[in-house]
Amino acid sequence: MSLIGRLLVIILAFLAASLAAGMVVVMAVLFPDWSDIGIGPIDPEGLNVVLGFGFIFVSGFALVPAMVIAAVTEALAIRRALAYAAGGALVGVICYLGLVPFDPSTMRFDGIVRRHMEIMAGAGIIAGWVYWAIAGRNAGRWRDPPRAVTAPPPPPPRPPAP
Repeated sequence: MSLIGRLLVIILAFLAASLAAGMVVVMAVLFPDWSDIGIGPIDPEGLNVVLGFGFIFVSGFALVPAMVIAAVTEALAIRRALAYAAGGALVGVICYLGLVPFDPSTMRFDGIVRRHMEIMAGAGIIAGWVYWAIAGRNAGRWRDPPRAVTAPPPPPPRPPAP
């Protein structure tokens, strides 16, 4: 039963990490337009729709690489926040490079925009940290045997009454 509970925690953590990464991507892409003084107020309903699409985009592209990272960290019981941040950055860069055309004749990616890669790596770092905060801190603990409950020591003997 603990494995099923652990899988549910992993799924919840992945969804929360995808939401956080989607928010980072959307905010970073929209920030240059927001810095313009003449843009006016932002429509909250439109922003919610854009954030929803960012969540769907990130969760759809990052599912397979993120599950590979989650499986490796669970199998090796890696519980360090830095490992999850580095794994998240790696997943973000992989997702970005999956969208950039690759030229097999020259063996290079054509059209890499450095700012976009930085945004995806940053979103991956935030997603890795969120995943660690929810599920990564206890990676691999579901395999540990339960601790034996020991009875408390008996109370000391009472001195004889005079």
